[in-house]
Amino acid sequence: MEPLAPHKTLVEQTYDALLDAICSGAIKAGQRLNQDELAEQLNVSRQPVNSAIGMLKAERFVQDTGKRGVVVAPIDQTLFESIYEFRSVVEPLAVELATEHMTNKAISLGRDIIARGKSHVQSGDKVAALQADMDFHDLIYRLSGNVIIADVMRRNWRHLQRSMNEVLSVPGVTLRVWKEHDQIFNAMVKNDGETAASLMRLHMQNAAPRNQGTQKAG
Repeated sequence: MEPLAPHKTLVEQTYDALLDAICSGAIKAGQRLNQDELAEQLNVSRQPVNSAIGMLKAERFVQDTGKRGVVVAPIDQTLFESIYEFRSVVEPLAVELATEHMTNKAISLGRDIIARGKSHVQSGDKVAALQADMDFHDLIYRLSGNVIIADVMRRNWRHLQRSMNEVLSVPGVTLRVWKEHDQIFNAMVKNDGETAASLMRLHMQNAAPRNQGTQKAG
């Protein structure tokens, strides 16, 4: 982790840095969070580290184990399944709403994200491929025009990111993901919201077993 720059409050910056490290796998599940070491790495005092850890605890990213102190929480299978149940309903709605707001700029942006995603998969850059995946879905949330969908899903994606770091290690999975993204977006470009929503439902059905299976194997 890099020292922080003073753009947000120190607590917000510390929270962002720790969350990024947890979701990227830099700080692994079960690893103890030593506040003194973290404060030194981030060039802050213990106070913002302590506050950030409290925020992460409330969001289930870390947990207090008593004698061992605070550790990174394991990937929560129940929470994960709940998020996918929610996504299976919300994402088709989001894509149908987004289809009504397709512009030349949105089409260009979507095509660029898909091209980047495929390129990162081919080059083996898992981190960049995952970011492109998140960007694709976030574009749909923003185009939907529904601020609740956008806000809730962005928060849930951080939990999904932890699991998907493992999923991207499964051969062939990411290629199928981007093929499905391409099909969904093509339907959106054709202004066929019903087909886009149906394809998104299938995408969710395909994604959940892949993720869950990887978690159980891990």
